[in-house]
Amino acid sequence: MAHPKSRISKQRKRKRRTHKKITPPQIQICKETGEAHLRHRAYEVDGALYYKGKVLIPGIGDEE
Repeated sequence: MAHPKSRISKQRKRKRRTHKKITPPQIQICKETGEAHLRHRAYEVDGALYYKGKVLIPGIGDEE
């Protein structure tokens, strides 16, 4: 079984990992409602659930 020749210090390990950064979430504005939301996620506006600008579940009192 292979063994490292010497132990990598915490500082050296952390220096290497500093380049792994999280990307900011992609926020999009809905053309229908004007609401900001995460892409590829359903979002709620006035009790109604929207996805891709279409109503998935109407809100209370908005039954069609």
